[in-house]
Amino acid sequence: MTNFTIFLVLITIVCFLLIIVIMVQNPKGGGLSSSLGGSTQMGGVQKTTDFLDKSTWTLATILIVLILLSSLSFPGMMGGSDSKIIDNKELAAPKTETPAPAKPAETPSK
Repeated sequence: MTNFTIFLVLITIVCFLLIIVIMVQNPKGGGLSSSLGGSTQMGGVQKTTDFLDKSTWTLATILIVLILLSSLSFPGMMGGSDSKIIDNKELAAPKTETPAPAKPAETPSK
């Protein structure tokens, strides 16, 4: 497995976790925090809201860092001479020879 593949798998996992954490929250205070009822369960409603908020920001930060690190490990970006783009450009637009400029026609002298 290449480094890029590892980063791709990690980014997918973090995205999935971020979706779950965001879907658990409710912008009007409903979500998971309202279903816990009393303050004795799992540290109370306020603690659950704080945990979900911190986990959202943490996962978002991890996602950004993984994306930046994966761009460094992208195959073919570190100055490799076997670039497919350059090869395709040379094949698509072959060099054409420019014709020599035409000399003006000479008039015969009488």
